[in-house]
Amino acid sequence: MTEKRTARAAATAAHGARTDAAGSVGSVVPATAALAARELRAVFSRLRRTLREASGTSDLTPSQSAVLSRLINDGPASASVLAAAERVRPQSMAATLAALEQRGLVGRRPDPEDGRRQVVSLTEAGLDHVADSRQARQEWLTRAMTEHYTEAERATVLEALALMDRLNR
Repeated sequence: MTEKRTARAAATAAHGARTDAAGSVGSVVPATAALAARELRAVFSRLRRTLREASGTSDLTPSQSAVLSRLINDGPASASVLAAAERVRPQSMAATLAALEQRGLVGRRPDPEDGRRQVVSLTEAGLDHVADSRQARQEWLTRAMTEHYTEAERATVLEALALMDRLNR
């Protein structure tokens, strides 16, 4: 944390934060909860950017990366299903898919159940791209954890991650 942010955090912690769950002025929440939420968001944002750079996918937009990830995790889908899942307009998804198709990462074929629709899926190049990207991120993160943390610190990180996972439940 920078000196300025540390001083601001200390002042906030001393007086308590008057915010609600959305960060709006309202009920009093523990200052440590507000500080932890801000810092966690900032750390994860920086880590996400660093991982994108390490994976070599920084030439893809976040939307394009999200679509590739969704296709590999959920399987082929129509553009409208992808748009709904990513919470974007169909026109925005069409532009994202066009860019991915131009790069040869996705392909379209007629939907066997509805000939008017097309199903989008990863091509071999798309599968390779996702696999290579995931491997590069894993290798970078493993190397960084080895170089920057002791065994005890890595154990602490694992404990913290278990706590963070509770937010998803």
